[in-house]
Amino acid sequence: MTPLYASATEMEMEKAPLPSDENGGTMANGQSDAQLLDVTGDDGQVGVTVEPTRDAWGSKIQYLLAQVGFSVGLGNVWRFPYLCHLNGGGAFVLLYFVLLVVVGVPLFFLELAAGQSIRQGSIGVWKTISPKLVGIGYSSCVVCFFVALYYNVIIAWSLFYLGNSFQYPLPWEECPEPVKNQTVKECNNSSPTTYFWFRKTLDITDTINQTGELNYLMTGCLLAAWAIVCLAMIKGIKSSGKVMYFSSIFPYVVLLCFLIRGLLLDGASEGIMYMFYPKLEIWGNVQVWRQAATQVFFALGLGFGSVIAYSSYNPRRNNCHRDALMVSFINFFTSLLASLVVFAVLGFRAKNIAKECVVSNLKLLSQLSDVEFEENLFLPQFNIFEPSSVSLEEYREWFLVNGSRAPANVTDCNPESEMNKGTEGTGLAFITFTQAMSLFPASPFWSALFFLMLLNLGLSTMFGTMQGILTPLMDNFKGLMRRKTLLTVCSCALGFIIGLTFTQRSGNYFVMMFDDYSATLPLIIVVIFETFSVAWIYGADRFLEDIANMLQWRPPALYKILWKYICLLAMVGLLGASLLQMVIQRPTYKAWNHEEATEVSLEYPSWALAVLALLIVFASLPIPLGFIHTLLQERLGAGPERGVDMEHNNYTKCSSVDPDCAPADTAAEGEPEPPGAERYRLLPQDDEAEESTTGV
Repeated sequence: MTPLYASATEMEMEKAPLPSDENGGTMANGQSDAQLLDVTGDDGQVGVTVEPTRDAWGSKIQYLLAQVGFSVGLGNVWRFPYLCHLNGGGAFVLLYFVLLVVVGVPLFFLELAAGQSIRQGSIGVWKTISPKLVGIGYSSCVVCFFVALYYNVIIAWSLFYLGNSFQYPLPWEECPEPVKNQTVKECNNSSPTTYFWFRKTLDITDTINQTGELNYLMTGCLLAAWAIVCLAMIKGIKSSGKVMYFSSIFPYVVLLCFLIRGLLLDGASEGIMYMFYPKLEIWGNVQVWRQAATQVFFALGLGFGSVIAYSSYNPRRNNCHRDALMVSFINFFTSLLASLVVFAVLGFRAKNIAKECVVSNLKLLSQLSDVEFEENLFLPQFNIFEPSSVSLEEYREWFLVNGSRAPANVTDCNPESEMNKGTEGTGLAFITFTQAMSLFPASPFWSALFFLMLLNLGLSTMFGTMQGILTPLMDNFKGLMRRKTLLTVCSCALGFIIGLTFTQRSGNYFVMMFDDYSATLPLIIVVIFETFSVAWIYGADRFLEDIANMLQWRPPALYKILWKYICLLAMVGLLGASLLQMVIQRPTYKAWNHEEATEVSLEYPSWALAVLALLIVFASLPIPLGFIHTLLQERLGAGPERGVDMEHNNYTKCSSVDPDCAPADTAAEGEPEPPGAERYRLLPQDDEAEESTTGV
C-alpha cells in the first residue's frame, strides 16, 4: 500500500525502518536510550529547548502488573460469571475463548505495538500515523473520562461496604429492629442484604425522574476515592507501578482464599457443575455472540488509550507480542478463577435457601390436624417435627412423587431454581455474594477481605483509565507536562464535581446509563477506526515491518489477515448488532420499587434518551472534527508544509521528551540529508572517546 508520507519520487522506494539498535535501545551503533542529549551546534548555541524527561517503568514486572491490573477489573469478578451463568456455562466459556484468540489478542497486540513504537499517548500515536486521525485519540480521552466518572463511584461503594465490614454482626445480616412493634416492610418483603444496598447505601428513588438530594455518605466516600486516585497519579507511573505490586497481586490471593473456602462449603460442587454444564445450543443465538464479543472487548480495555499509554513507557526492544499473549490469557484465567469462586459460593447460598425452604414446608405440614394426618396417605414417612433430621434430597424425592397431592401448600425446594435467578453487576457483588458471605463463620473477616479486593481491582483499573487521559494530553501539549501536578489535581477535582450526579439518590440509574451506553458504542467506534487506520490507511504490511524492526523478528503474517478482515468485520458487526438492539428495543433500566420491595424494568424517559444520545455523540465527535480540522488547515495553508509532510515516509520522530530520543539538530549547512532523517548527539560509550552524530 502507498505510504502515508511519501513523495511522488519515493513511491517505489522501500521505506526506512524505525530507528533501532541491537541492545534494547532505539539508536544504531549500540548506544543506549538514556544517553541521548540535546544537540548543541558548532557555534555553541543550543538548537532546541530541553523538555521535561518522559517517565519510564522501573522494571518489566511493574509494567506487566500495571497492564494486568488495568485489564483485570470488576467486570472479571461480576460480569463474566453472570454472562457465563446466563448463556450456557461451559459453552459460553468456549465461545469467549475463541473470540479472545481471534479478535481480542490481535487488537491488544496492535495497541501495545503502536504505543511502544511511537512512544506517545493515544493522541500522539494516531496523529503520528496521520494528522487526520488525531480525533481517535481525543475520543479515547473523552470515553476514558466518562468511564472514570462512574467507575470511581463503584470504588466509593466498595469503600462504604469495607468500612461497614468491621463490626459484628454485619449490618446487612438482619433487618432493622422494629420501631413501636412495627417491622420495616421493605426489608421483610425483600432481604436484609437487598434492603441495606437499596435503602441504607443508595437511599434510592423509585425512578430516574425522581432525582432527590445528595447522599452525603456516598459523597464523602466518592471524595475519598478521588483523593486516593489523585495522590497515586501525582507520583507518576513509577509510584503507581509500585502500588501495583499490591493492588494487582492481592486480588489473586483473595480469590484463592475464597476458592479454597468455597470448595469446602456444602453445595459448592453443585454450583460449579451448574457453571460448566455445556449448553451448546446457545451458539446459534446471535445475542450470545454479541455479549461474548463485548466482554472480550471490555475485558482487555481496548480503545481506552490506557493500553497505548502504558506501553509507551516501555523500551522499544520490549517483546510486546509476548506481553499481549501473557496479559490476555492471565485475564482469561482470572475470569475463570473468579467464576469458580462465584459459582461455588452461589451454590452454597442456593443450597442454604433450599434448606430453609424445607424447614418452612415441614412447619406447614406439622400444623395439620390429627384427622388430616390420618386421612392423607401422601404425607412423608420421615419425621416432619424434626426438620434438622430431614435432608434436602429426602424432601425433594418425596415432593416429586407426592408433593402435588399433599394437603398443605408446600413447594419444591430446588437449589437449581435459585441458581437460575442470575444477578448482574452490582447486584451480584453487593447483594447476592454479600448475602452468601453473611452465612460464613467469621463473616466480618470474609466481608472485609472481599471488599478490599474489589477496592484494589477498581483502583488498578482506575489508574490505567486516568493514564489514558493524562498521558495523551501531556504528550500532545508540552506545557501540561511541566504542570503535571496541576493537571492531575484539576482533572480529579472536575471528576469529583461531575461525579456528584451519581451520588444523588437516583445516581445508581445514571451509573447504569453510563455503563451500558455512554462508553460502549463510542469505544467500539474508536477501535474500528484504530484497526482501519493501521490495517488499511497505514498498511498492515508496513506496520508488521515496523514491528519487525522494533523487535528484531517478524510476527506471523496471520495478524495481517486478522487486522484487515476478521477483527474489522467483527467490530463492525458488534456495532451494528448493538445499534440494532437499541432500535428494536427501547433502552430500559432496572428500578427499585420500594412499595413492592422488588426491581422492575422501566423504559428510559425521553430526556434521559436525549442525554444518552448526546453522550455518545460527544464521545464520537472528535473523530470527524479532527479530520475536518486537519483538512481545512491543509487547504488554507495553515497546516504542516506540504514538502515536509510529503517527506515523512514512516512514523515521524518521537517526542523530544522521550527518553529514547533527543531533540534533533539542524543539518549541517550544505549537507543533504535523506527524507525523514534526524540527527542526534550521543554520549561516548566505553572506549569511544569522541562524540558521534548519527542519522536515523
